[in-house]
Amino acid sequence: MIEVKNLQKRYSGSTKTALNNVSFSVGEGEIVGLLGHNGAGKSTVLGIMLGMVRPDQGEVRIAGHSVQLERAKALVNIGAIFEAAVFYDYLTGWQNLRVLCSLSGWWDEKEAARVLELVNLTIAASTKTGTYSHGMRQRLALAQALLPRPRVLLLDEPTDGLDPEGIREFRETVLRLRKEMGMTILLNSHLLGEVEQMCDRCVILKEGRKVFEGPVGATADKRKRPRYKLETPDIREADAVAFKMKAAFSKKGTVELPDEVTGPDFVKALVEGGVRVESWGEEKQSLEDVYLELTGRKKG
Repeated sequence: MIEVKNLQKRYSGSTKTALNNVSFSVGEGEIVGLLGHNGAGKSTVLGIMLGMVRPDQGEVRIAGHSVQLERAKALVNIGAIFEAAVFYDYLTGWQNLRVLCSLSGWWDEKEAARVLELVNLTIAASTKTGTYSHGMRQRLALAQALLPRPRVLLLDEPTDGLDPEGIREFRETVLRLRKEMGMTILLNSHLLGEVEQMCDRCVILKEGRKVFEGPVGATADKRKRPRYKLETPDIREADAVAFKMKAAFSKKGTVELPDEVTGPDFVKALVEGGVRVESWGEEKQSLEDVYLELTGRKKG
């Protein structure tokens, strides 16, 4: 549904390349996270997808149509929340939707009512948006993005500034969109825990380059070897056993075993070496761990 092919971009006057041969795809009905630190190129990718930024090379295709060559045919398939949502505060939510939709020459009251119900704004739609909370404004922005009914939804930091309850509500709405409407969603967020809960796959950018693309659960496979966590009061003795078995052992208790040594073998050696093992188990990498590793940033 989304094809990003060999995108290159350098802004005039800048010595840095904003995008360097970035390619990835999003299948129909998938939810994919686009991740990276500030300046990694995420906003440039979204800007190119929306026809707001012209790439130096490459193209984006939406539902088979090139944004660069068939802009109108491509963009008719896209709804987006891009940067901060802006509304006329003196108009009601309903009036804002009607005015903004009229800019594209489209309006359907029945569909608008259905979408407002979907984002839980049916009652609030009759009040002025100047009284809306941040979470309500984000839900109205989502309603606007869903009119007319697009096949692809681009979300740029949609939960930024929301409280935990608002984040959960927004997440549930996004998952419902995929379940009930089969919508394809590309999500840019710094909340990696939310990406893990919502997304099927993720794409990680670093300094304009793609450094990872794959299933969220597969990010743990980036390690060459399994990593284990050992808890023991006998650090010095455990370090001696690890050295003897050619295992890497850190002061924090993480252990990486050589290929010829299994977990049970290592635990047996610890016990025989007089090491008191309080706990032992494989250490699972979270998306946050992998993200920080791939982008070269450390926790804390």
